[in-house]
Amino acid sequence: MDGGNVEYAENDGVSIAYQVFGQGPRDLVFVCGTMSHLELWWADPLATAMLQGLARFSRVILFDKPGTGLSDPVPAAPTAEQRTSDVVAVMDAARSRRAVVVGYSEGGCPAMMLAATQPERVEALVLLATMAATEWHEDMGVDRSAYDAFWAVLDEASARWGRGTLMSAFAPTLASSPVRRLLPSIERACMSPAMARSVLQGMHGIDLRATAAAIHVPTLVAHAPETFVAQAFGRDVADRIPGAKLVALQGPDHLPWIHNSELFPALIEQFLTGAEPAPPDERRVMTTIVFTDIVESTRQLSALGDAAWQGVVTEHDRRMNALLIRYDGEHVKHTGDGRMARFNRPGRALRFAVAMRDEARELGLQLRAGVHTGECDLVDGDVFGMTVNIAARVAATARPDTVLTSSTVRDLVIGSALSFGSTGMHDLKGVPGRWELLECHGDAHGAAGAPAYETDVRHEPGDGDAARPLRPMDRAVLLSARRAPRTTRRVLGRLRGQRS
Repeated sequence: MDGGNVEYAENDGVSIAYQVFGQGPRDLVFVCGTMSHLELWWADPLATAMLQGLARFSRVILFDKPGTGLSDPVPAAPTAEQRTSDVVAVMDAARSRRAVVVGYSEGGCPAMMLAATQPERVEALVLLATMAATEWHEDMGVDRSAYDAFWAVLDEASARWGRGTLMSAFAPTLASSPVRRLLPSIERACMSPAMARSVLQGMHGIDLRATAAAIHVPTLVAHAPETFVAQAFGRDVADRIPGAKLVALQGPDHLPWIHNSELFPALIEQFLTGAEPAPPDERRVMTTIVFTDIVESTRQLSALGDAAWQGVVTEHDRRMNALLIRYDGEHVKHTGDGRMARFNRPGRALRFAVAMRDEARELGLQLRAGVHTGECDLVDGDVFGMTVNIAARVAATARPDTVLTSSTVRDLVIGSALSFGSTGMHDLKGVPGRWELLECHGDAHGAAGAPAYETDVRHEPGDGDAARPLRPMDRAVLLSARRAPRTTRRVLGRLRGQRS
């Protein structure tokens, strides 16, 4: 088995390369980490063994994230929100309604977001060598020094891409064998230097602590006592996800297949066959709530009269319905002079609110909106919970003609083109603590907003960052992987067994 034909999914005009293999009774989506290349997977004998192990009990969907491998290049790293959308696009293209989602390393971020926001698409979640946040926080069960070591590697790899720095950190076992000569070529084949800098530095600020707490699908967390992403990161993730099971893998490598090519698939199969499903009546999901309110509607009704005012309100609702379709939102209910809607993607919720504010201006209205993301209960089409109450309080705090959001939402769209201005700390009636609220101004001037493909604007490549051509050695590695994967596996297997 060598993965079969490469197909392409389309997401917002970007082509994503994927393969489907295996005939198991359930779908399994493997969300790769920082970099990947579909053809190189099958050149590694142990990686191939792991994938074949997964294919024994699953229909496996494997893909290269945009900007890596065989997928389309993109100008900068996709945002975390866009990465999640990529997973859904690949599942749709592969005709997978529901799947076991395996999030490996950086791929754990979109995997967790998908499980929290669209649990109906996730049969079970498997997190492999990943973390809940990329910056140290006091409530983390991880020592600050582990973060310092992690970022020291990423910073050096960003500055020296293509020299094997990251691959050596990923796989110290390979770095001490003759295979080390191939590690720089693997880096260069997977990503260009500019893409690598954008991806690695774009990991700053990722914080999924609240997202992890909102996951209510069966979850397995697997982590080895590795040297790059310390095992404490795995324990911290498992502690944050209700009911998550933590299992230990073997070896010092971030690449799990080096020492766990048979163990990892066996652990997943055992987990899936013995895992208890989530309660069927539990409909808690992480969602973004938007409240809108027409300012001084009573005064305008008196000024315009019933008939004219009804015409304005009808046009207001028509435009809002069109924007809900455009930004993939769902109307929940009318709230007197406003409406409540929910969104799976926080960036689109913010853009919807800004666009609706602008539409209201054209109608001679002033609109205020409040946006917040968190866990909610979905019952018969309605939404309940503290998240709804907070969003309503944020909307009530907003000045006329503004979109106000909590810092929770801002943190989830970090790297997007959306711009914000802090309005300081606020007390929200009936909500514990003080909250930082921010005014969302929409996309920065000249930025392409949703529904176009969105990349992390913090780390876009400069004028001197054009992709470098592959070196002869790189081309030879890829050509060998493409044309003779079985032979390449035999050669690498022999090299791996040698010691310098």
